[in-house]
Amino acid sequence: MAITPLPGTVKPAPAGLTGFDVNGPLSHAQAASFKNAGYAFCVRYLPRTAALVAGNLTNQEALGIVQADLALMAVQHVALPGWAPTAALGTEYGTFAATYAQQTVGLPAGVNIWLDLEEPAASTPAADVIAYCQAWYTAVHNAGYVPGVYVGYGAILTEEQLYSKLSFQHYWRAYNGPQVATRGYQILQKTQKAVNGFEIDPDVTQNDNLGGTALWLSL
Repeated sequence: MAITPLPGTVKPAPAGLTGFDVNGPLSHAQAASFKNAGYAFCVRYLPRTAALVAGNLTNQEALGIVQADLALMAVQHVALPGWAPTAALGTEYGTFAATYAQQTVGLPAGVNIWLDLEEPAASTPAADVIAYCQAWYTAVHNAGYVPGVYVGYGAILTEEQLYSKLSFQHYWRAYNGPQVATRGYQILQKTQKAVNGFEIDPDVTQNDNLGGTALWLSL
């Protein structure tokens, strides 16, 4: 079935705007209530596999979010804590994220899709994390999207490795995430709170140390 083209264009995110990420679908009315409460953008989830699509972003939901004048980006669900990153898994998950974003959601090329990097097994070698991230980056980039990385707790990589060993130019910091050397972050996540009946993580945009910004779909 054909999906409805999403309105808006891909734009750099202005600094100093507050948005949120949420692990649950939003109706148009719910998205509008967040807009009326002062939120400027929303980050919603993409699945890792075809067996895990329930509750993730759809074309209809994305349409309602953007029509409510919330800017939109997407992040892919991470596996359970203790997962094992590999290059092959990075290619698999990155390819599915890009295909789902294109064919199920209808996100346009050029928007940020975020890798969620947190809590692989504590014994994971840094080289395996790097290989996973690089393979994921390549799959998403080759599909026309701009890969970003959400850096959470237990990411394994050092501040310098996060910057110098990865191809990403867009970083989003979890409320409990480490620093990224040189570049720093474009989105800062705050601690979870309840708003409009949802448990959300508030997020604030900024320009990173090299002048980079997040890239989102907005009217």
